[in-house]
Amino acid sequence: MPGPRIYMDWNATAPLLPEAREAFLSALDAVGNPSSVHGEGRAVRGMIERARRDVAALCGAQAASVIFTSGATEAANMVLTPDFRMGRTPLKLGKLYVSAIEHPAVREGGRFAREDVCEVPVTSSGVVDCVALETLLSAHDRQSGLPMVAVMLANNETGIVQPIAEVAAIVRAHGGLLVVDAVQAAGRLPLSIESLGTDFLIVSSHKIGGPKGAGALVARGEVMVPAPLIRGGGQEKGHRSGTENAPALVGFGAAARVAVENLEVRTAAIAALRDRLEVEMLESAPDVVIHGRDAPRIANTSFFTLPGLKAETGQIAFDLEGVALSAGSACSSGKVGQSHVLTAMGYDPRQGALRLSIGASTTQAEIERCAAVFAKVASRRRSTGTGRVNAECLE
Repeated sequence: MPGPRIYMDWNATAPLLPEAREAFLSALDAVGNPSSVHGEGRAVRGMIERARRDVAALCGAQAASVIFTSGATEAANMVLTPDFRMGRTPLKLGKLYVSAIEHPAVREGGRFAREDVCEVPVTSSGVVDCVALETLLSAHDRQSGLPMVAVMLANNETGIVQPIAEVAAIVRAHGGLLVVDAVQAAGRLPLSIESLGTDFLIVSSHKIGGPKGAGALVARGEVMVPAPLIRGGGQEKGHRSGTENAPALVGFGAAARVAVENLEVRTAAIAALRDRLEVEMLESAPDVVIHGRDAPRIANTSFFTLPGLKAETGQIAFDLEGVALSAGSACSSGKVGQSHVLTAMGYDPRQGALRLSIGASTTQAEIERCAAVFAKVASRRRSTGTGRVNAECLE
């Protein structure tokens, strides 16, 4: 039987931080509705506003520009809309230009009509094609409204970091709006909404060790805002109605505080573990393809293909050996499908790929054991010669 299980799926969800758990539990004991004016309500409101400041600090933004949501998917659906306003003046967005490697929450186009969503290709290295973006925006019909562009900062499957500053310059030159999904980048890269040049950032609590069920849309300012997705009692300054999920938001704020502490040192340590794992993977299976290995990546992610091994078969084999990893994105109700990211990069997606993603509590011993399991899976694949692994035979 395998030893204690090893969790290597941090990009799907990070383990709950002790600080976030403590903050979450403290907010559970706070009885007031944050919209109430009595002392109990004001106490809960104060907890939420501290969390707002902490999330703003994570993003290098102003607290007043943080809109709390139930998660990144809601934030994406909120901001991806043709209906904006500049102060009290309506502002029309004509088309949405989405990179081919975006998370499904963004690729679906939010509230834009399907015919108004255009795909921006990426290079074989998994980086958005800025020449193609320039061509698309040059041909944009301004009579239909301003263009909106959505490009993620770090890809959730490959970990590849996108050239957001260059993208932002192109979008600005064409008078457009830029939305950046920073879900995988938060806590792994320094974030500054001003330095990135984006108009909006999307972040998620459970990706940085906070509770599930909380996220945020972070704007560069307060003047240009999307039409509300959820209307009602006018919470979040009318941008997102509904009584706030105070425990989740307070836990989110606590996780955001931890995420900015010793970021450089923590990231270097994680990168060393990931790189060591990849070296051992290449030693035991020289034919393994590590996608994006020569491109800028966030430090914790390794997305690889073992020729002859289907992703779902490999995922089961690793799981039975006590290693939790993903076959690409884990945000599709447990389904293992073909990777649109691999397709966009020009790879045959039918075989798929596996994703190992680690974090601050990952140990050297866990890396060594994962490498041993990888070698066993790779060896079994070669010995059968069928491209299939009989996971029950792995000992």
